[in-house]
Amino acid sequence: MSRRKIALIAVAAVLVALVGWRMFSNKAPSGAWQRGADNDPVPVTVVAAVTQDVPVYLSALGTVQAFSTVTVNAQVSGQLKALHFAEGKEVKQGDLIAEIDPRTVQAALDQALARKKQDAAQLTASQSTLARYEELMKKNFVSAQDLENQRQTVRQQQALVAADDAAISSAQTQLSYTRISAPITGVAGIRQVDVGNLVSANGTGIVTLTQIHPINILFALPEQNLESVRNAQADDSAGAEVVAFDRSDAHEIAQGVLKVVDNQIDTATGTFKVKAQFTNADGSLWPGQFVNVRVKVRTVKGGIVVPATAVQRGPEGSYAYVLQADNSVQMKTVVPGGDAGNDTVLVSSGLASGERVVTEGQFRLKAGSKVTPLAPGEAPAAPTAEELAKLKAKAGSPSGGGRPRH
Repeated sequence: MSRRKIALIAVAAVLVALVGWRMFSNKAPSGAWQRGADNDPVPVTVVAAVTQDVPVYLSALGTVQAFSTVTVNAQVSGQLKALHFAEGKEVKQGDLIAEIDPRTVQAALDQALARKKQDAAQLTASQSTLARYEELMKKNFVSAQDLENQRQTVRQQQALVAADDAAISSAQTQLSYTRISAPITGVAGIRQVDVGNLVSANGTGIVTLTQIHPINILFALPEQNLESVRNAQADDSAGAEVVAFDRSDAHEIAQGVLKVVDNQIDTATGTFKVKAQFTNADGSLWPGQFVNVRVKVRTVKGGIVVPATAVQRGPEGSYAYVLQADNSVQMKTVVPGGDAGNDTVLVSSGLASGERVVTEGQFRLKAGSKVTPLAPGEAPAAPTAEELAKLKAKAGSPSGGGRPRH
């Protein structure tokens, strides 16, 4: 091996040794500094658990459904003569919506009226003949068979007149169908046919009306909630309270009542359907809209309530950090009992009224950690000059994490 190669290997070995020494010398003080930081109190926000009556809600995603929907169709065939509604506007029950050319139906009615006059005239003549036969029969100038035949003729013509009356009534009904009125009060949708087109009986609809005052919301709940929902419905004769929120679940849209619990559970999903009704006076709910729904099923008297941020999730379930008398924290297992509103939760077990729980700063804590308790919105006090000097001295010393000077 040449001297050049030996020299290169020696230089490389020295560089590796120097890098390793520098890494070790920087790591050891950093660990010492970290251990010192862990012993410092951690500023956290604490809030006391309070006792209050808590309404218990079940949450679900619901779909707004019109109270009733009617597709308006023509009941007679003919040319669409006029439309009398504005798309997207509300129409009242009985308002004129559309007109169909009535001339064909009017002609049929006129024919029925003329036929009745003809049959009525024949009936009058037959009744007159029957009256003469009955007088002649008394003098034996007419046989009994002729009299009976005339009576049968009168009965037949009476039946014809009755049939004419039915035909007239039918023609009048058909004529009334040429003026189409709104069957319900609702909002008119987009028209499906224009004026001048031929429409047929029970063919393509003219327009769809949707009733939105009141309006329904349809949603599904897990089958394990069936008993609580039915009990809530039975306890309140007016219907259990239901609140609708927007898609972000932050803004309340409307309040309503529970109306219907479906009569069966869907075996495929393990859920049952529920229908709630809302007055919707301001029209804030619209058919087909998706909303978040909360159903009030009961009220817990004297429940323990804490901010929602105080309850954390861990591998072994929910827990909360509780402040001790020596300003250390204890990790307690808790059982959430549901949303209590205003970003708070009901705690079924694990906490007592008055215990102070950590709501901010939990990520730096562990069981037994020392803390500096702060009120909500309170900022930690600024370090004093003496504390800053100690901190700077600790950072500058080799044991405090500073780099040694050579």
